[in-house]
Amino acid sequence: MANLLASINHVFALSLGLLAITLLFPCLTLLAESIAAILRPAKVDESGAILANDVTLAVLVPAHDEAMVIQSTLESILRDLRPQDRLIVVADNCSDDTAQIARSTGVTVLERFNRDFRGKGYALDYGLNSLKAEPPDVVILMDADCEVAPGSLSLLAQEALLKQRPVQANYLIGQPAHRTLKGAVSAFAIRVKNYVRPLGLKRLGAPCLLTGTGIALPWLSAIAVGVASGHIAEDMKWGLDLALQGHPPTFLPAARVTSRLPSAEDAAKVQRTRWEHGHLQILTSYTPKLLWQGLKQGNLGLLALALEVSILPLSLLVMVWAGAITLTAILAVTGGSSWPLQVASVAGTGLIFAVLLAWVRYGRADLSLNQLVMVPIYVLWKVPLYVLYLLRPQQQWIRTQRESAD
Repeated sequence: MANLLASINHVFALSLGLLAITLLFPCLTLLAESIAAILRPAKVDESGAILANDVTLAVLVPAHDEAMVIQSTLESILRDLRPQDRLIVVADNCSDDTAQIARSTGVTVLERFNRDFRGKGYALDYGLNSLKAEPPDVVILMDADCEVAPGSLSLLAQEALLKQRPVQANYLIGQPAHRTLKGAVSAFAIRVKNYVRPLGLKRLGAPCLLTGTGIALPWLSAIAVGVASGHIAEDMKWGLDLALQGHPPTFLPAARVTSRLPSAEDAAKVQRTRWEHGHLQILTSYTPKLLWQGLKQGNLGLLALALEVSILPLSLLVMVWAGAITLTAILAVTGGSSWPLQVASVAGTGLIFAVLLAWVRYGRADLSLNQLVMVPIYVLWKVPLYVLYLLRPQQQWIRTQRESAD
């Protein structure tokens, strides 16, 4: 009996040790990215680039029932386009006035109807196919609910041509007009994911993930892999597929695109569920691929992306670490091995310092110190979202309910 208990204790300690080691890699990766991101950057000219007259540019805007917001988005794009540039809206399975409103601004509108294959990936594929007869030098992808900062289109196009690889803009999502703790923490978490981490990766010489909108691609990159997908994290999937095919995305902080979190609780829940369930699905399916190909090819960029993808959504990472530190502490104080606790403590230290560094340098406008200490309440709010992933993960794309651009 004593031998059996000893064996069980050994297995338990080993399991907790493996959990702690598994947490160590994403936590230290996040710390490395945060440290790299807080280094003071060189001055960047954000006035925009001047594209040569012979450079051809096409902007694709996939849109599904975006009548409330699309005019504002198109106006922010049109102000930076040259006469020779093309702006194409793909009105995908729309049941509202999206197509009519877009046409009223003078842009090209393609209407697509296919109830079996819905979602942004299919709309983008439709738009890209329409360009094949006369392909542009650069394609820029913009969502229908965002605002493009002046000069950003030309910056993106120039960088894509110079680097001959996909380029991700600095895409940030602001708090809703009615500010809440949830909105503040969500905005900060998005800033860490969409700005701090890509900036850190850029300064470390590594590729980044595609984060949704403000994506520029040289034509050969745009058609290098299929984009027609119903995956709920289609942008992240596309970026990783491109990296695996030799087209790793890079980050351009000077090009800015913004949108706003929804105010309505139900809409915010739909949006966060899609993002985080999609991330977890990508993590489980792509991390092994990236590790294997990175090792096989000796490609440090793919290995860096494997580590980046392995970082759980911030709330979930905090939850998992809290569980690990609790269990390893119980193991240690009951006479078991202490090394799992030591490893979990190092992981937790890395996680805490990464978040604090990101907050001090970039997050205080989103989140006050008083709100920061309330983050555990926000984390508790997210528990049902992750339980749902275990019981019934979201598989189909569901559009977030829009609010007026005004």
